[in-house]
Formats: sequence, C-alpha cells, structure tokens
Amino acid sequence: MHRQLTCTELQEKQIEYMQTKIIRTKKDYQLAMERFEKIFQAKAGTKESDEADVLALLIKNYEDRVYDIQAPDPLEAIRYRMEQQGLSNNDLAEILGYKSRVTDLFNGHRKLNLGMIRKLHDRLHISLETLVRNY
Repeated sequence: MHRQLTCTELQEKQIEYMQTKIIRTKKDYQLAMERFEKIFQAKAGTKESDEADVLALLIKNYEDRVYDIQAPDPLEAIRYRMEQQGLSNNDLAEILGYKSRVTDLFNGHRKLNLGMIRKLHDRLHISLETLVRNY
C-alpha cells in the first residue's frame, strides 16, 4: 500500500519536476530558486551539482526575459563610478586632461571620444560596452 505524501514531500517532488523544464511562470521561478538554494553548493561531479548547473541556466534565461535591466548611459555610469570612488569633477579632469572637457560632457556639449573612452575604461574600470553606448 502506498503512503500519502506530506505537503513538504509533495513540494519537493514539484521542485524536482520543475528542474527539467523551461521556467515560464513566477511560480516556476520561485520553485526553481528554492531548489537551487538547496543544492547550489553541491560537490562538483554529483547529480545535485549537475542539476544546479542546469537550474542556473534556466533561471538566468527566465530573468533575462522577464527582468529587462538596461545598461546605464555612459554619463550615468561615469557619475556613478565617481560617486563610488569619491571622485570630484577635478579628479575626472585629471583623467581626461581638461576641466572644460568634463563640464562640456556633463552639459551635453561634447561626446566621449575614443581617447576619453580608453582613459575612463583604464582608470575607472567602466566597461567599454557601456562607454560606447549612444546617449
């Protein structure tokens, strides 16, 4: 005779089933996240480790489709990095070469050129992808 599953066992069965299909709903996503949290530190080469790898891909796919996070425009990224590092416009002027360039950039009178992009990438570690975006 088969015993009846507890609520927890039933939920774990749902999570185990969830791992092999594309995440389409918020509930699927929540179940996948719960399962991933349980197994993400599994020992490499184990069934759980392989499952965690697959779940990570499924979760990333869902998040990329549902949570569209736009990269900042270059000037927002520069301002943010300056704030993070406690830099002033004078500090940025030292990186770019002239204070007037900084003023012109932030007032919209000048666009970043290749030399500025390289300097900002090297000194502030802002991704090139972000710095070359249209703004």
